[in-house]
Amino acid sequence: MSSSIDLKKKLHSYCVDFVRQRIEAAKQVMDSAQESANQEEKSSAGDKYETGRAMAQLARDQAAQQLDEALKLKSVLDQINPGASLAKTGLGGLVITDQSRFYISVSAGKFEMDGIEYMAISPQSPIGKLLLNHQVDDVITFNKQQQTIIKIL
Repeated sequence: MSSSIDLKKKLHSYCVDFVRQRIEAAKQVMDSAQESANQEEKSSAGDKYETGRAMAQLARDQAAQQLDEALKLKSVLDQINPGASLAKTGLGGLVITDQSRFYISVSAGKFEMDGIEYMAISPQSPIGKLLLNHQVDDVITFNKQQQTIIKIL
């Protein structure tokens, strides 16, 4: 049993790192855009100054939106206890079907861990919504393919 908990902790860690990198990247873009805007202020005059400043502000606003989205993902991950075992599929669950392995947490895409492919999905994604509140031996159909749930961790 502890090996399944260790696996879920590793999957959770992977998602935390994924979100942390997104947060750091957004902060770097925001800082860079702010620095660019400050440089425009010092070195330009007239219309060129206004255009450069507006472009830097737009880049900063887009990065701020990306940061906000990443912080929401972090909030979702903070709700997950990777040590908890689940009887039904739900947030923080590792759902193993006869075809795939899904970690219901945040949308971090496909990745490989210890030679096995996993997919980190959001409970709001189409497959995430479909998987919620199921038990072992339930059958789901996604993209016209049937999958049987064989294990929930």
